Amino acid sequence: MAQKTNYTKITAKIIFITLFFTLISAYTYSEYMKKNAISTLAQIDAKKTSILVFETLYTAMQRGWSKEDLNEIIHRLNRVDENMEVNVYRSSIVANLSGDIEKDKTARESVLSIKEAMKGKESLNISNLDFINYYYPVVTKDACIKCHTNAKTGDTLGVIYISYPVDELKISLYELIKFFIIFIVVFSLVIFLAIFIELDRYLIKPIKNFSNVIKNITNSHDMTKRVEVNDNIEEIDAIKDVFNNMLDSIEHQFYYDILTGLQNRRRLTELLELRKNSFLMIVNIDSFQEINDLYGDNIGDYLLQEFAKFLKNLVPKDGQLYRLHSDEFAYLCQKGMDLKDFITFASLVSEKISQESFSLNSKGEVSLSATIGMSYGTSMLLVNADTALVVAKKNRKNYLLYDESMAMAKEYEKNFAWAKRLKKAIDEDKIVPLFQPIVDVKTQKIVKYEALMRIVDENGTYIAPIHFLELAKKNKLYHQLTRIMIDKTFEKFKDVSYIVSINISVEDILNREIYNFILEKLRTSQMSERVVFEIIESDGIENFDEVIEFINEVKKYGARVSIDDFGTGYSNFEYLMKLKVDYIKIDGSMIKNIDTNKDSQLITQTIVEFAKKMNIQTVAEFVYSKNIFDKVVELDVDFAQGYYFGEPSETIE
Repeated sequence: MAQKTNYTKITAKIIFITLFFTLISAYTYSEYMKKNAISTLAQIDAKKTSILVFETLYTAMQRGWSKEDLNEIIHRLNRVDENMEVNVYRSSIVANLSGDIEKDKTARESVLSIKEAMKGKESLNISNLDFINYYYPVVTKDACIKCHTNAKTGDTLGVIYISYPVDELKISLYELIKFFIIFIVVFSLVIFLAIFIELDRYLIKPIKNFSNVIKNITNSHDMTKRVEVNDNIEEIDAIKDVFNNMLDSIEHQFYYDILTGLQNRRRLTELLELRKNSFLMIVNIDSFQEINDLYGDNIGDYLLQEFAKFLKNLVPKDGQLYRLHSDEFAYLCQKGMDLKDFITFASLVSEKISQESFSLNSKGEVSLSATIGMSYGTSMLLVNADTALVVAKKNRKNYLLYDESMAMAKEYEKNFAWAKRLKKAIDEDKIVPLFQPIVDVKTQKIVKYEALMRIVDENGTYIAPIHFLELAKKNKLYHQLTRIMIDKTFEKFKDVSYIVSINISVEDILNREIYNFILEKLRTSQMSERVVFEIIESDGIENFDEVIEFINEVKKYGARVSIDDFGTGYSNFEYLMKLKVDYIKIDGSMIKNIDTNKDSQLITQTIVEFAKKMNIQTVAEFVYSKNIFDKVVELDVDFAQGYYFGEPSETIE
C-alpha cells in the first residue's frame, strides 16, 4: 500500500525543491559571473591600470627624469598594495637608443608572454584562478618619435606588466544589478513551476477526482455508492471519510425507520423492483389508533418499538423485516420457501402476536391482534399483499393470501366509491369549468379560451376528468357532465368578446337529448358565433354520418368546429375534407417534445401544410416552454395553448 502524505509534507517539499533549485541557479550564475569577470572584466580593469601607469611614467619622462627616477616611481607603485606587482620592460628599440638593462633583456628573451607583448599583442594570463597577469604593449605614437628617433609609429617601445589577486577584481554595478534581476526572475520561475507541478499533482487533480466521483454518485441517484479515491493524501482521505459518513447517515435516514431501526418501505420497494421470486407478508396491528388515543403518542411509539423487537425475534433470519408506516410492518423472504410453509408461518405469527403481552412502559401491558396480507411471485407483491390485507380486514380474517378475485373486488370497490363521489359532486354543484388561454402565434395575444372540466373536492383541489370520465360513461352520468359544462361555459362567456372552445364527444353528438340541447343553446344565446365545439378525434369520427350532420347544423348558427387531439386516433386526412372543420388541434404528445424530436416535427409540419391547403387553422396544445413555442412558430402553426401562456383558471381576462 502506498505511503500517505499530507499537505504539510507537500508544502515542505515545495519549499525544499524551490530552495534547492534556487541555490543551484544562484551558484551556477555566480560561477558564470566569476569566469566572465576574469576573462573579460579583468582584462578591461588591468588595461586601465596599465594605461594609468604608462601615462604616469610618460609624464615623468617628459620632465627629463632619469632611469633611476622611473625605477623609483615603479618601486613606489609596488608599495601601494602588497598583493599587486607592477613592472616595466623596455624593448630593444629603446635599449639601442638609451642602453639596455639586464632584467629587460632577460625578460625579452625568456618570458613568452613578454615576447608576445613586444610584438604589440596584449596578453592576459590567470594563474590557477588566483592571480591575474596582464602584459600591456606600449605602442609608438607620433609624439613618441620625438624622443625615440629610431622608432616608427606602431613599434612596441615596451611592456607594462600588472599582476594582482583575482579577489581584488573590480566588478561593475551594472553587472551586479543584472545578476540580481536574473536571479529574481529565475527564482520566481522556479517557485512557480514547483508550486504548479506539486499543487496540480497533490491538490488540483485529487480535488478534481474527488469532485468527479461525487458527481457520478449524484447523477446515479444510488444511495449505496461511496467515494473511493486513491490519491494517498491524508486531508483528501479525511474529506472522503467525512463525506462517506455523511452518505452513511443519509442512507440510514433514507432507508431506515428512525423509531424502530428497521428498514423502511423505500428499501422494500427497491428490492421488489429486482423482481426476484419472493414471499411478502404485511402485518398490520389492529385498532392501534385506539391505543394512541388512550395512552398518547409517546406510549404508542414505545409499543411500536416493543412490537418491532418481538417480530424481529419471531421471523426467520433468512428474511428481512421492514416498517412500512405507523402500525404496519412487512416481512420479505427471497430464499427458497414452500407456499404451504409460508401460509403456516403466517398463521404462527398471528397466533404468537395474540398470545403475547406487550409492555406499555409505566402504563402496564396490553394484548394485541394483527391482520396479515400475503403475496408471492415476482411482481406487484406490495400491491397484492396490501389488497389481501384490506380484504382480510373486511372479512375479519387473521390472514389471507392474495388471489386475482381480490383485485376485481378492489376495482369494483374503487368504482363504486368514485361513482358515489361523482354523484355527490353533481348534486352539490362541484362540477366546474376552468378556462385555459389560447394565443395567436403571430401576436402572442389571447384570442380565445378552452373550457376544461374539473371536480372541486372538499379541500378545494381540482380533480381532472382522467380520474372519472370513463367511470361517468359507465354509470350514465357522462351526459349530465356535458350539459353542466355547456351551461356554465355559455353563462361565463355571454358578456365577453373572447371565443370559447367546448369539448364534446361522438357519444354526445349521437345522444339526441344533448344534440337538441346544443342547438337550443345556439338558438337562444347571443354568442353562437363565439363558440367552437372540439370533437375528440380518437373516437373515430370518420365512421359517423351523424357527425357531418351535427357540424352542418351548428355552422348554420355561426358556431365553428375543431378536431381535438389530432394525431392520436385515425388521423385520416380524407375524412377531414368531408367534415369541413375550422380548426385542427394537434395533440400534445407530439408538441411536448417537438423542439428535440425530428419525427414530431415532420408529422406536425405535414398536418400544418395539409391544413393550410384546406383553409383549416391549426392549434398546438401543450406549449409549456419558449423552446416549444419557438418551434411552433417556425412550423407556422396558427394558435398555441399551454402553461407557457397560462394555466387553466376559473377566471378569464
